[in-house]
Amino acid sequence: MISLWNQVVVITGGSRGIGAAAAIQFAKAGADVVITYTKNAKAANAVIESVKNEWRDGLAIKADVSKPENAKKVVQQTIKKFGKIDILVNNAGIWTYGKIGSMSEKVWKQTMQVNLDGMFYMCNAVVPFMKEQHSGKIINISSTAGQRGEAEHSHYAASKGGMISFTKAIATELGPFNINVNSVAPGWVDTDLNDSVFSDKKYKELERKKIPIQRIPTADDIAGPIIFLASELSRHITGEIMNVNGGSVLVG
Repeated sequence: MISLWNQVVVITGGSRGIGAAAAIQFAKAGADVVITYTKNAKAANAVIESVKNEWRDGLAIKADVSKPENAKKVVQQTIKKFGKIDILVNNAGIWTYGKIGSMSEKVWKQTMQVNLDGMFYMCNAVVPFMKEQHSGKIINISSTAGQRGEAEHSHYAASKGGMISFTKAIATELGPFNINVNSVAPGWVDTDLNDSVFSDKKYKELERKKIPIQRIPTADDIAGPIIFLASELSRHITGEIMNVNGGSVLVG
């Protein structure tokens, strides 16, 4: 029922986890896919190979989008190859430990640069093209931490809270241009981002039991709602924070 035939999507942080799962699902829905990565070229190329196995075109660009010149480069290279950008998924992000009172300035700034600045730079670079074509979908991957806070991860919570407010603000601003802006807010997800904390099997099981649905989602469980928000089925949804957490955090 969902078709994104011949649309072009850019996914930041698309070489692993949620980004990689979304890239493959976009290709299955008929979209051409551009992903960014910072380190693992082998993983990024494997994702693009999977995209091409679905008979769609793909491109992996090495770019740290927390730097404005790199965000511009991603947009320019995408436009050069495909001629347009229909969908932007701001997925690149980091999650690190930081206890208030002892957190270093470096840790705080790095989280803000990757999680918040990168999203801003990508939106700032892509919106002029979406305005010109009078259409577009922007989907920001936030977190339940941005809604309720997260002890000992205040920097992460602050970055995701900023992402949520930014989503609502530009959704209102861009609505007249037929550009929808929404956010998907996961809770725990079983990806390599959480490998270190989930290496403690007892802790992982404890967290699983806290979730009403009684399971920790896979990356594909988050990718599905992203695809929905990119489709015409969601054309009257904008400024929305879609919680995908199995009922563990019931906030809107």
